[in-house]
Amino acid sequence: MADVATTKLLENDKVIVWELILEPGESTGVHTHELDYIVHVIEGSTLLATDGDGANPNEVPLENDATYYFSVSNGIATSGELQTTATHDAKNVGSSRYKEIMVEIK
Repeated sequence: MADVATTKLLENDKVIVWELILEPGESTGVHTHELDYIVHVIEGSTLLATDGDGANPNEVPLENDATYYFSVSNGIATSGELQTTATHDAKNVGSSRYKEIMVEIK
């Protein structure tokens, strides 16, 4: 299974900070979120999220400077109206690079 993002920037007893960069057509690989997390979008694009089996596709447009708090519970990650399985793959199906900073809360 893949990491939740591209590069781990920091880890301590409170948080794990990640950077995720996806060029158009790239995907994260199937990974599982076990912790609540915050995502800050630096370079927006559209991601296609699928569950761990590649089913239940969900296109999610993520815009520059948007910030989301995801609560992870019972295998589901939820932020307001956005919802995905905690185990998923995300593919950049947009025409531009996607970049985010993610903070997992321990």
